Amino acid sequence: MTMTDNKALIQDIMDARARRDPSPFIAAMADDFVWRITGSTAWSGEYVGKADVLERLMKPLHRQFTAPTSLTVSRIIAEGDYVVAECRGNATTLAGELYANTYCFIIRVADGKLRELTEYMDTALVERVLRPPASQ
Repeated sequence: MTMTDNKALIQDIMDARARRDPSPFIAAMADDFVWRITGSTAWSGEYVGKADVLERLMKPLHRQFTAPTSLTVSRIIAEGDYVVAECRGNATTLAGELYANTYCFIIRVADGKLRELTEYMDTALVERVLRPPASQ
């Protein structure tokens, strides 16, 4: 795939996420996908493999919200195998708290599949609003 194809794939995924549909993102993950969350929160660290991402990250995260997070992309930049997406999230926790984080995702795409994602976000908001994944 070309850099343009990679950027279009991420745009399609983000368009679906704006509609609260995570299925194109999940479908695009390679089996050996790695998601890195920066910072020192209980959520920070590496999730290695699609199954690990779904079980240890997405499952406990989605359990905290009334609906999947909506992501609105403000900028997508591509260079080679890397695509950077700047986004704003919007979700409501089951406790009624707004979870409107800002994100910068650096995503490596190869052969039409997501291989790696590094996530930068407002970690203070995570600490204040989200319960740790182990408490799910």
